[in-house]
This record gives sequence, C-alpha cells and structure tokens, in this order.
Amino acid sequence: MSQHSTTEVVTGGLVLAIAVGFLFYVSQVTGFGSAGGSADYPLKASFRVADGVSAGTDVRLAGVKIGTVSDISLNPETFRADTVLAMSGGVEIPDDSILAISSEGLLGGNFVEVLPGGSPFALEPGDSFAETQGSVSLITLLLRFVSQSASE
Repeated sequence: MSQHSTTEVVTGGLVLAIAVGFLFYVSQVTGFGSAGGSADYPLKASFRVADGVSAGTDVRLAGVKIGTVSDISLNPETFRADTVLAMSGGVEIPDDSILAISSEGLLGGNFVEVLPGGSPFALEPGDSFAETQGSVSLITLLLRFVSQSASE
C-alpha cells in the first residue's frame, strides 16, 4: 500500500468516526434513540405572554431537560397562550409547582422552566399548572430602565 492510499484510509476513518459521533450526539439531544421505560405524559399550562416558545421548546427542571412543548395555541376566550407539555414518564412534578418561561442568556433562546413546589401530591397526566409566569421582553426591561434613569 502506498503512502498516498494510507493517508486516504486514515482520513476516511476519521471522517466516519466523526459522523458516527455526531449522529450519537443528535440522538441523545433529541431523545430519538432513547428507550425510556416510561411513556411521556401531557400537562397543560396557560401563559399571558409566551414569546419565544413554540412546539419543540425544552421543558427543564434544575437545568435538566424533562420534556418538550408539544403544542401551543391562542385561547380565543381568555386571550392567553395555552400550551401542552410532553413530560418524561419518570418525572413526577409536585402539584403546587410554578411554570416559568426563562431565557438561556442575552443571545440564547427561551425554555420553559419548572420551579418545583413542596406538595407531596404530583400532577397527573392532563392536569394543568395552577401558576405560570410568562416571558419578559428584554426591550421592555431596557425601556423601563432608561425611563427610570431619565426621571431621576
């Protein structure tokens, strides 16, 4: 085997290893390849403002992904954003927990955060969160800061 073909084989093997690693990473992030013993269950929530949240948005507890937003729609009677969350089957959420829309940072996207309560009772499939906190607009916060600074 010549030096030229050995280099090609090594390069090809390296590219193949990187591709397999990438596919493994994607399957872990999306949950596609997970064979969790428990099926997902739905929970509902209603937000006054749900900027930055859409189907597929992560639901996190203590920074760990425990579900996704599976549906979001406008309720024409309450003018609120009704969401359905697909929660991982192995996670029990206390029924007095708060659901909040949080930001990953200044340039990051939004995610739905579960702030657990202390109740010994868990939300059942199909239950709704009693208390929610909508997203906060960065522009609105900056305008409040500027107007408050100008008035002082």
